[in-house]
Amino acid sequence: MRSSGLKTPLLAGALLSCSMATWSMDLLQAYEAAKTNDATILESRATAQAGRERLPQALSQLLPSVGFGASRNRNNLSQTAPNFLGQLQTTNSIYPSSNNTLTLRQSLFRPQQTAQYRQAQAQVNDAEATLEQDEQNLAVRVSGAYFEAMLTREQLDLVLSQRAAYTTQLDAARKSLAGGSGTRTDVDDAQARLDMNAAVEIEARKNIDYTMRQLQVMVNQPIDRLATLNLSKFEPLDPQPSRVEDWYERAAQKSPQLASLKAQVEASRQEVDKARSGHYPTLDAVAQWSKSDSENILNINSDYTNKSIGLQLNVPLYAGGYVNSTVRQALAGQERAEQALEAGRRDLEMRVFKEFRGVAENVPKIRALEQALRSADQSVLSSKKSFQGGNRTIVDVLDAEQRRMLVLRDLAQTRYMYLMSRIRLLALVGDADADAVAEINRSLQN
Repeated sequence: MRSSGLKTPLLAGALLSCSMATWSMDLLQAYEAAKTNDATILESRATAQAGRERLPQALSQLLPSVGFGASRNRNNLSQTAPNFLGQLQTTNSIYPSSNNTLTLRQSLFRPQQTAQYRQAQAQVNDAEATLEQDEQNLAVRVSGAYFEAMLTREQLDLVLSQRAAYTTQLDAARKSLAGGSGTRTDVDDAQARLDMNAAVEIEARKNIDYTMRQLQVMVNQPIDRLATLNLSKFEPLDPQPSRVEDWYERAAQKSPQLASLKAQVEASRQEVDKARSGHYPTLDAVAQWSKSDSENILNINSDYTNKSIGLQLNVPLYAGGYVNSTVRQALAGQERAEQALEAGRRDLEMRVFKEFRGVAENVPKIRALEQALRSADQSVLSSKKSFQGGNRTIVDVLDAEQRRMLVLRDLAQTRYMYLMSRIRLLALVGDADADAVAEINRSLQN
């Protein structure tokens, strides 16, 4: 019995450990899970797969087409005609007829189909670039949700730490008041800050629930624990290369957004060629084999086999202005695509500049806040010693604690802003892949 009693707690502990291990997730694990489970990226992959089918569809129009047709009929013919005496006489004829036709057609000159094939190639490139852009954005979205959840956890830790400090100071104020050296104002101020802290804690816990739910929706898995920032491995570095112009060039060459817009411009140009081909003739090679039986009343019980090969030419003469209208429409669409490309290029440069500055400027800001934290720690320590010596009040100590908490909050936010600017900058130049996420993940610890 004693042995059985020992096994039960051990088993429960093992199950709890497995459960905790299952629910714990670092940034790289979250990214890999989102690649498999995020509904947005799955939708994008399906859209890209559908877009790829445009190419074989367009190619099929350039290849030979073969068709076979067959018909079987039972004919009941009534014929009224004068006989040799001049009298009308009606005769009924019932006979079967059949027809089998095999046709082979190969287009020789169809400019519209050629332009359609080139357009399909551009549309497939657009679909691939859009998918690549969505995959880059996935790294940004997962990192943003993960860091936001981490930040809310840190903010709750700060609130709890602040509550502990306020509780300690409230006890000290009450003891000082009871000993005759304190004031009622010190007690009331400490109590007011502690009560306000309780409200802030409620808000912090609500934010944790929301951010964790947001991350769980992406990975489609329950998450109980997140990794934390490992300050011993976290080293904010300036962006490399160090010139923003170099990042502009990388973005122009590798940005999936620009690749998508360029493909759309090419597709619009091919649309113009398709519209203009409405003025051109078409030429097909046609080969046909047909076998018929009893084609008509004059050939009952007669079989015919016909084999033919030749060229078929169609020349458009007049379509009421339809072709000219479609050309004008296509040219307007091309102008729209070209302007969208230019607008996208300018917007991309602006975002690259913003994220580049976000990385470059947050590096010294982090260092400044780290120094501010050391100064705030010293200020809290000095305030406590001065309070013990009678030169400071509880309010002074609480103010020092409050300033320290604000520095801690700003430092945590700046660190995550740096990491987000870094991953967004990589996404803009098409480098926010699993390796980039893994590099950032090395700064975290479970």
